[in-house]
Amino acid sequence: MARVAKKKAKAKRVAKPAAKAAATASPVVTKAQKAVDSAAKALDAQLDRVGKARARVQKSNTAAAKNSLASANSKLRELRAKLAVAKLGLAKANAMDSVRQAEESAKKAVSDLAEKLSTNADKDLDKALKAFEARWKKTRAKADAKKVKAAEKKATAKVKAAAKKAAAKAKALEKKALAKAKAEAKKVAKKAKKKIAAKKSAAKAAIKKAVGRPKKAAAKKAAAKKPAKKTAKKAAKKVTKKAAKSAPKKAARRGRPPKAAAKKAGARRGRPPKKA
Repeated sequence: MARVAKKKAKAKRVAKPAAKAAATASPVVTKAQKAVDSAAKALDAQLDRVGKARARVQKSNTAAAKNSLASANSKLRELRAKLAVAKLGLAKANAMDSVRQAEESAKKAVSDLAEKLSTNADKDLDKALKAFEARWKKTRAKADAKKVKAAEKKATAKVKAAAKKAAAKAKALEKKALAKAKAEAKKVAKKAKKKIAAKKSAAKAAIKKAVGRPKKAAAKKAAAKKPAKKTAKKAAKKVTKKAAKSAPKKAARRGRPPKAAAKKAGARRGRPPKKA
């Protein structure tokens, strides 16, 4: 009955490492688990041998049976020590594997955290960029508005200065043109005066020539030819009329006006009047 109980306990002991071996995937743990399973199996076999040897001793109680039992117990102790060493190796392997698993878990957690932080960083960067862009655009718009206002003010001042300069230039040109027109008018008036004076002198000379005392030769010719006197009278009338027409109507004559007798001199017969 004791042997059966021991076998049940051994079966339970062997099943536990197998479950652990199935749960882990590390090569070191797998190898240690196999060593434990092998040692446990050898120990179970040796326990069977020890039981059989003990039964022979109890039945015969011979020296050979006792020696066989002692040898089986010695082998059993070795196998138990081997199993203990295998279990220790398995424990170490499990400890190292737990460290490895913890490291892998930590690495995975760190990697997941880094990925999450990177994703969040991208999102936060987008938000920050949008906020910065909005602030920058607002600030830039204000600065540009100030610049535009200053440029408009400068352009207005420039236009006003140009208009003022143009007005001054136009005024100067107008003044110059007016002075030139006045000078030209003076020149024209002077020329007109000269022409009028020349015409007057020519008219006076013609009147004097026509109205004055005729030369002796002309008198002789007039006495010889009466028709010549009529022709001279007509010529004198024509010259007088021409001189009167050529004289300017608007020009005001200074001094004493001419006598009306000069106009009628051509119509007078006989000796012409003496000069004053």
